[in-house]
Amino acid sequence: MKKKTASADPLYLQVAEGLEKMIGDETLKIGDKLPSVRMLSEEYGISMGTAFQAYYHLEGKGLVESRPKSGYYVRFNLRRLPGLPRIAEPEPVPSEISVQEMIANVFQRFSREDFVNFSVAAPPISLLPAAKLNKSLVHALRASPHHGIQYEHSQGNAELRRQLALLAFHWGGKYTAEDVVVTAGCMEALVMCLKATTKPGDTVAIENPTYFGIFQVMESLGLKAVEIAADPLTGIDPQQLEVLIKKFPIKACVFVTNFSNPLGSCMPDEKKKALVQLLTRHRIPLIEDDIYGEMYFGRHRPRTCKSFDTEGWVLYCSSLSKSLAPGYRIGWTIPGRFTQQLVRIKMMHTVSGTTLTQLAIAHFLGIGRYEFHLKKLRKALHTQCLRYLQGIWQHFPPDTKVSRPQGGFVLWIQLDRKLNAYRLYQEALKHNVSVAPGQLFSAQGQFGNCLRLSYARPWDAEVEDALRMLGALIKKMS
Repeated sequence: MKKKTASADPLYLQVAEGLEKMIGDETLKIGDKLPSVRMLSEEYGISMGTAFQAYYHLEGKGLVESRPKSGYYVRFNLRRLPGLPRIAEPEPVPSEISVQEMIANVFQRFSREDFVNFSVAAPPISLLPAAKLNKSLVHALRASPHHGIQYEHSQGNAELRRQLALLAFHWGGKYTAEDVVVTAGCMEALVMCLKATTKPGDTVAIENPTYFGIFQVMESLGLKAVEIAADPLTGIDPQQLEVLIKKFPIKACVFVTNFSNPLGSCMPDEKKKALVQLLTRHRIPLIEDDIYGEMYFGRHRPRTCKSFDTEGWVLYCSSLSKSLAPGYRIGWTIPGRFTQQLVRIKMMHTVSGTTLTQLAIAHFLGIGRYEFHLKKLRKALHTQCLRYLQGIWQHFPPDTKVSRPQGGFVLWIQLDRKLNAYRLYQEALKHNVSVAPGQLFSAQGQFGNCLRLSYARPWDAEVEDALRMLGALIKKMS
């Protein structure tokens, strides 16, 4: 084995990544015995404690297992995972949207704590820095000259907007506080961006499948949807979009370019650049939902379409609801040439946002706690993703197809054609388990044999039992 070269990562991670690569390459095969802790310590020139940490890390990912009085063995290889879901073929026609009843049925159990809830793509409180946020909240209350009860600036707290503009440097953006409009979560940002760029009856291009909340917004605004098939790994193809632009009067696009919900796909940089160039040429606004962009598993944050925008046609939207504080309702948009429209729309909508939570988040971001928290969250989500994938491989039928997200919160699962995902959802409820049936994620009601499954909840025996039960139901219903 080669010793790891110098790296910014902790030593145990360097060693673990080297072993993980050997497992992935099948240099180390399932069932192979790994070097003893003492041997690993000597080989890499590390302490015994660091060697143990490396094995604990791999064990947490489910890649190795400890056998009493025997040592560590290779348990799993990602090459064993099922194939990818197929790319859908939606009908290329504008369609009216009506998915409210099924969404309401599924999400009336949104906050049930007695359920194993695989249907919510948000972090549990155990993964969030509640105590540190509380300190920032107390600081905000004490430091505010108006005790946090005055109206905030309509565009958002100035210091918060400055901190959010600084976050844009992570994905290649160079903006100031004046470019940012703070909103009540990402959904309000999407609503206001659609209001600024469309009118009732207009046609909007969206991914297929896509997050059902986008359908709800479009339905409420009287918009029509044209769905474009998304690849499970790379998202939409700009060339396919160009065909639709020539065929339909598309007035705007709404895409989740990084770790889309529900596929988990991430558009490569060259595709993002081509997409922005295409839409700029046709003067079609792109509303980019980047709510999952910070939850990446690799070494670098993926870029955004906004980072390639030179003429202001990309309206960037994000929030802290998936990464830090869902209940604080802090979202924002960088709407480019549409900034003044957004500010006017916000004035009509809400006048201003909540003062105290904006002050608290501005303080939390300003003292550098956010990035430290994100590192821990990304590590936890990556580990959980791997464990859930292994659970699906172990307990679901052999013909199951599953996505390979490199970030975010969700897996997209394709099952036997005969299976009805909504019926599976109803049966699973009887066992206090909730999933999101695939029909929720298409305006045309596709994906009747698919599920979205969130891996936000940390892996434990209850999660494994729930996956085992789902697998048994699927086999029975297929």
